[in-house]
Amino acid sequence: MAWEKRLITVRKRRIGLMATAGVFGGVLALTALGGTSNAATSDNNPGSDPKPQAQTDQADPKGAAQDVSDARIKITPGEGAFNVGVNGPVKVTVSDGTLTNVTMTAVATGAEIPGTLSADGTSWTPDGQLQRATRYQVAAEAEDAQNRSATGNASITTVSPANDFVGHVSPLDGSTVGVGMPVRFDFGRAIINKAAVESQIQVSSSSGQRVVGHWFDDHRLDFRPESYWKPGSTVTVGLNLQGAQKTVTFKIGRSQISTVDAKTKRMTVVRGGKTIKTIPISSGSAEHPTYNGAMVISEKFSHVHMNGASVGLTKKDGKPEYDISAVPHAMRLTASGTFIHGNYWGADSIFGKVNTSHGCVGLKDVRGGGGDKLPAAWFFDHSMIGDVVIVKNSQDKTTLSPDNGLGDWNMPWSEWVAGSATG
Repeated sequence: MAWEKRLITVRKRRIGLMATAGVFGGVLALTALGGTSNAATSDNNPGSDPKPQAQTDQADPKGAAQDVSDARIKITPGEGAFNVGVNGPVKVTVSDGTLTNVTMTAVATGAEIPGTLSADGTSWTPDGQLQRATRYQVAAEAEDAQNRSATGNASITTVSPANDFVGHVSPLDGSTVGVGMPVRFDFGRAIINKAAVESQIQVSSSSGQRVVGHWFDDHRLDFRPESYWKPGSTVTVGLNLQGAQKTVTFKIGRSQISTVDAKTKRMTVVRGGKTIKTIPISSGSAEHPTYNGAMVISEKFSHVHMNGASVGLTKKDGKPEYDISAVPHAMRLTASGTFIHGNYWGADSIFGKVNTSHGCVGLKDVRGGGGDKLPAAWFFDHSMIGDVVIVKNSQDKTTLSPDNGLGDWNMPWSEWVAGSATG
């Protein structure tokens, strides 16, 4: 399923980077963003990053939503919020249920923030003041009157001091990623002097590959080589901004490139140049075809909540046509909402035979995702952030936009280089 505007939201990679009349002002406060299996989503916000291309996906309502909880969790100020105040604005509430667990964690340090649950179990707030220029993840669990569980997640970033230079970069320092993972910077304010910013960021690979930056707009700068990173290499990102220095280093793991053929309805998984598995799939239908092009796994979730109302698919009574609280083994392929994930509600006969979704790629699975030997679990367990998934022979007439998620590889190299501000 690919839910471009659904309940599973686009994570807004926005950062507060202040560019002054000169080049930069103040102190560098660099935070890392992206690339973990614990990356957060919100159950209440459709998101807005990026804007190009829209695609929606279906969930079969037959039986899939029978055990959906009535509890509805709301996390304020919401997924992807930036410049959040350090006093008072963060709150978790639930309607038609009670909260059973809430955790708030500082991403960089892992420190858990203490909080207080209301006497009636319907709201939670953190105790005391939050840290400035800090990214937090909030995870909440609740139950309705029939003890059916619901979950909600959000990531937020607090406001920085007036003259701080705050940047977010992915992937994380010390991480190991697949060969398709670009280096990505996101800026919360428009960068006018792009050459000045880019010239103080150096990205290099131990492989010796030439690495070039490309500005997608005033807010986003990505770096990549002409072809995928060399397996086993080390990538170093160096920043020297107004005397404040920071280095981020990550490693490139084994090469794994999976190709989804929407015509044959098979996915071929190639690792280190050798095919290790061929998996029957069900991709986007003729009415809602999956994007063609190269995509990169940017997030992994053991389960995600998907809801038809978030894409306007409702019944006459206003209820969603589908509401699946726990879609298993889900991995994000685009920011606009394309996932490759487990499908337990589809008949066995669709996999390898019929394309039935609204854009995502579905693999056979069981409810709860407990089938360790089924295709969805196998692919999830054998994939990492940064792995490449290529879709071909889809009936979609357009190729994935390069700025949709980590679709960088869909841009020709000459065009990529032309998008550098430093030449």
